Amino acid sequence: MDKLLAVVGVVAVVAIVFAIRELRVSDRAHRSAEERDRIIGSLQRRLDQLDEDRRATETVVSSMEEGIVLVGSVGGIRLVNAAAERHLGPRPTTLVQLQPMAFREAIRGASSGGSVVAVEVETGAPSRWLRGTAIPVDEDGTVLLVVRDVTEGRRLEAARRDLVANASHELKTPAASIQAAAETIRTAAHEDPTVIPRFAQQLEREAVRLSQIVSDLLDLSRLETGSELHESVALDELLDQEGPRLQESADDAAVQLRIDAPSMPPVRGSARDLSLLVRNLVDNAIRYTRPGGRVDVTLSTDSDDVVLSVADTGVGIPTRELPRIFERFYRVDRARSRETGGTGLGLSIVKHVVENHGGTVNVTSELGRGTCFEVRLPAATA
Repeated sequence: MDKLLAVVGVVAVVAIVFAIRELRVSDRAHRSAEERDRIIGSLQRRLDQLDEDRRATETVVSSMEEGIVLVGSVGGIRLVNAAAERHLGPRPTTLVQLQPMAFREAIRGASSGGSVVAVEVETGAPSRWLRGTAIPVDEDGTVLLVVRDVTEGRRLEAARRDLVANASHELKTPAASIQAAAETIRTAAHEDPTVIPRFAQQLEREAVRLSQIVSDLLDLSRLETGSELHESVALDELLDQEGPRLQESADDAAVQLRIDAPSMPPVRGSARDLSLLVRNLVDNAIRYTRPGGRVDVTLSTDSDDVVLSVADTGVGIPTRELPRIFERFYRVDRARSRETGGTGLGLSIVKHVVENHGGTVNVTSELGRGTCFEVRLPAATA
């Protein structure tokens, strides 16, 4: 019995040893599986982050206004964003397919010289100006080409130059007349005093014209920065306020003025700027209508718009001139405009006021029969 118990005890010890060994092996396997799962999870998170970063980068690049073209060291194009396709045309796959040629030369120059190369080219119809900047990315010759459309900037710069030139010319004319009249008055004070009233009248007329040019230039400069649209303006009430002054101008020109301004929904905007719009449109119509003619000013509604119409029976505008009448200092009839005190800025002021108020202005004209300007402004919402 003792021997049997001894054998059973040995067997039990051996079983316990094997059980402990199996537990240890199982524990190591369990820890290994946990470590494996942890590493896999970490890698997956990194892959997800990289994928998210890639999508964010693609979104940023595709939404840029600047065109992006990435050219590899062997001339293959590795990246072209949507803006580059808009600027340059169909997506090129190699450098030799890239247009215009000046951009290819800029890329080659940046790749070989290791420095930034910038170039501007005129392309397309209608004509556009593109500025390309080739930037070396690495020592292997990879180059990033950034393309910007600078057409609007060039147009604004040309407009500024034209404004300075035209303003100088327009200001020079009355200034010279004022100087000449002043010198004549000074000389005639002793020699022929009877001419003084006539030259004094000319002096006053040119001084008024000079003042009007300066005033219109200031108004135009202010309007180019926008209008304050915080007022609720009733155009019918505004026309009632402007009516007496407009009627006086019409009487002086022997032109019949009719204003039909029933009650209208208000528009959101600036009463000061809308008054400028009305005065310039009506004054312009009176100026180009012969004595005995008629100017009709009417208000109406069309859908959600308030419509101001100024029609005259004047000299009309040639069809070829219509696209340019809103340009600063542009006059269809320079002699008549100067004779009646026009500055050449009135319709440009009208255009800016309308655009600042979110409206539109259209003009129809028939040479020798008259012109009609129609301004549509959105009615104010409650």
